[in-house]
Amino acid sequence: MPYVNVRITKDGVTIEQKAQIVKEITETLQRVLGKLPEHTHIIIDEVDPENWGFAGRLTTEYRKSPE
Repeated sequence: MPYVNVRITKDGVTIEQKAQIVKEITETLQRVLGKLPEHTHIIIDEVDPENWGFAGRLTTEYRKSPE
């Protein structure tokens, strides 16, 4: 039973985009590992950007900085 947890920042991701993520991950597990779609679980966790940090900064701070 494959279990895949996808974590993304909460930035207005649409239901259609989430459905595509679930579909394509499921297809990949079926094609590469032979896993049955009905046994595959995909969980999408959406995290507020102020609760996600990297490179020593919160995502909200990072996005404010010039590139």
